[in-house]
Amino acid sequence: MKLAKLWHSITISAILAVGALTGSAANAQDPVVVGYIGSFASDTGISTIRGAEMAIDELNAAGGVLGGRQIKFVKADTREDVAEGIKAYEYLNEVENVDFIISGSIDDVSLGWLERMAEYKTPTLDTWTSYVGIIDKVVEEYDKYKMYFMNIACDEALATLYIDFGKDVLGAQMGYKTTALMFEDTAFGVSIAGLVRDLLAPEAGIEIVEEITYDANTVDFGPLFNNAVNSGADFIYLVSSVRSQVPASQYVKLQVPIPMTGVNVAAFGKDFWGDTGGLGGGTSTLSPVPSVGMELDDRTAKFIENYEARYGDSRPVYPHFNGFNAYYGIYTAFEAAEAAGGFAPLDAWVEAMENTDLQLTKDGELWFRYAFWKPGEVEPRTNRQYTHNVKFDITPPFDDGGPAMVVVQWYEDGNVAVIYPPKFANGTFQEPSWVK
Repeated sequence: MKLAKLWHSITISAILAVGALTGSAANAQDPVVVGYIGSFASDTGISTIRGAEMAIDELNAAGGVLGGRQIKFVKADTREDVAEGIKAYEYLNEVENVDFIISGSIDDVSLGWLERMAEYKTPTLDTWTSYVGIIDKVVEEYDKYKMYFMNIACDEALATLYIDFGKDVLGAQMGYKTTALMFEDTAFGVSIAGLVRDLLAPEAGIEIVEEITYDANTVDFGPLFNNAVNSGADFIYLVSSVRSQVPASQYVKLQVPIPMTGVNVAAFGKDFWGDTGGLGGGTSTLSPVPSVGMELDDRTAKFIENYEARYGDSRPVYPHFNGFNAYYGIYTAFEAAEAAGGFAPLDAWVEAMENTDLQLTKDGELWFRYAFWKPGEVEPRTNRQYTHNVKFDITPPFDDGGPAMVVVQWYEDGNVAVIYPPKFANGTFQEPSWVK
């Protein structure tokens, strides 16, 4: 009887042991789940999705990650709406059980789901949002928001190029003294307008003589352009991220008699010319890098070659900057995960992420860099901290990884070129032919 009980006990133990081993082996082969949050319909959202899925497919084809596990890519649509964005973040965590999230969200939407991120403690990388207020939250409440990273230079960094371009080109080269500031009523528009008002104007010696705020759904810009011209301004400074091909094409169609520059998100991609019906000539915009019209390093050029072969003529035919950021962001996130043994425990991944430093070289020189500011580090020009923002270089000669932005211009023949800063320029700033 005792032998029977002993044998029964041994058998149960063996079964449990085998089951545990089998379960362990199965868990080791479970996929790593990466979630995308952002728009499914916008060029910026599609760029992020494509950049991420290209990197994921490459990693899977190379044998997987974290000991041979495949990556599963799931998506949630924000429809560029704050409430939908919150629901999308909840869905990725509660239904898909994601290990990591890559975002193609606009500023307002990221702000909406940020508190959910802090609750779920899900490692998250933003490739599009540039709102400095989010980075300030990471600086001020590090333990709460430490899982957040932004691999586009934030607004505060981008503002330095506004100042330099304003001084060197708009002021010194073109002789402009006054501007009409026209901006959409969004978090992005209000934030950039504030930087133009507080930094560009006083430091570049350019006076804002008119401020024009418009609804992002505006379809008739005629009255707004009339207000800008009647103000007597030398040029218009446009800030537009939503349906921004509309003010660009109407500017040309109406032959607005003063130059226009600023930030026009539609002009970040090669589809811009077709979207405006060939009425995009004269538009110049500050653009995060890598940018359309920019000469590329070998690795990024190969990414573009593969992108065009894979997606053909479906828009966007050339990824917006956040497509590049998503592609390299996936590689950076998994480099950190490999070093930390996964995305959990969170602190190990965060520390590993802070120590990543993906460098791209062109012609033997550092061209671009995907590294992050660490807690306590101070950027010398602005004298402030940017914890978990991509480590930008905002002081010429840009030998620490490239500028936060470049300025590109679309010409009337449909070509596009980088016009500033000089180190990256392959074109010059030109006023439209109808401006006298």
